[in-house]
Amino acid sequence: MKSNFPYSKEVQLAFKHEPPGGWMAKFPQGAIRLNSGYPDPRLVPSEEIKGATARLLEEEKDLPLHYIGSPRIPQLEKFICQRMAERGAPTANEELLVTSGACQAIDLVARVLLDQEAVVAIESPTYMEALEIFQNYTDKYISIPIDENGMKTEKLEEILAERKRKGEALPRILYTIPTFQNPTGTTLSLERRKHLLKLAEQFDFLIVEDDAYGELGFAEKPQLLKALDAGERVIYIGSFSKVVAPGMRIGWVTGPKELIEVLGWFKKDLGHPFAQSTLSAYLETIDFDSHLNKLVSVYEAKARVMVEALEEFMPKSAAWFMPSGGYFLWLQIPGVDTADLLSKAHEAGFVYVPGRFFFLDQQEGLEFLRLSFSYTSEENIREGIRLLGQILDAN
Repeated sequence: MKSNFPYSKEVQLAFKHEPPGGWMAKFPQGAIRLNSGYPDPRLVPSEEIKGATARLLEEEKDLPLHYIGSPRIPQLEKFICQRMAERGAPTANEELLVTSGACQAIDLVARVLLDQEAVVAIESPTYMEALEIFQNYTDKYISIPIDENGMKTEKLEEILAERKRKGEALPRILYTIPTFQNPTGTTLSLERRKHLLKLAEQFDFLIVEDDAYGELGFAEKPQLLKALDAGERVIYIGSFSKVVAPGMRIGWVTGPKELIEVLGWFKKDLGHPFAQSTLSAYLETIDFDSHLNKLVSVYEAKARVMVEALEEFMPKSAAWFMPSGGYFLWLQIPGVDTADLLSKAHEAGFVYVPGRFFFLDQQEGLEFLRLSFSYTSEENIREGIRLLGQILDAN
């Protein structure tokens, strides 16, 4: 990137990478959206939020519209702390920072912990926006492959032991989505969770646990890494985007009090007081567990439809992980460059995300693609998979 502005050395280094959002390809109007990591539109509680907004403004007048916001904001923080406790990770108020979505939390953690000397360990594949964020701060990575049980922690141990033997830098942080991962939908097994925490102690690194999908389990929800952590190794990131509404941009980060204070220094007052006040008012009116059960019922049915369609329409060589929660399914089609195939998908009337965007080395992702079952209807899911099969037959 060429510019006349006096950008910092760190920003100039970030320009070596592709601009963020390159994975968000334009697609034809009316296309079946198997690419969207969005909630089902029917499950976004727009009427309930409308009512909560009206009640909030009626009761508090201008207060929610000021910088400080509503007196309900501390109630939102209390709700999050209680929810963390219910999930086995008790959190004090001073260990919590509410953020503008999970991405601000990831960026704040990266901003205060990373520099050009820092090494970041990531899953391969991983969430593409997290990868874009980390690339703004460092070019040093360790990639750990994934199988049906999540990150291969035994491979991570091999890599770390070899780096230590050679005197190479060890990771400062490891970023993981251990539960219903984006993009693969896989879940880290309990055995591997415990192993990962043991490695964090042994090799002295922090774990950033991104739990955006963790409440959307079709069966039993796995234990949080944060709940298993006895050594303050885990920085936990949560979000309301997948379970209430992404446009409200409300997430949070929990960790040791000292770290949360430093994150707060750099967050400043860049929150969303009105959105936080509104969300708090909305949460007063609902049974959150019942709300989650409704979401899970819909997403589990959609995932089943997608898997059944894949079994019917995909070639024998295709492979995928069976999702047990979340929004996504990860599909491998050997011998097919899914980025090249995307233009034919657009012509046929559906869209997905090519797998290459989820890898540090994009060549590793050529045969993969991410399918989302969360956003579109069951009928469209089946039709989109049928069209994909049709294209592959003709390819």
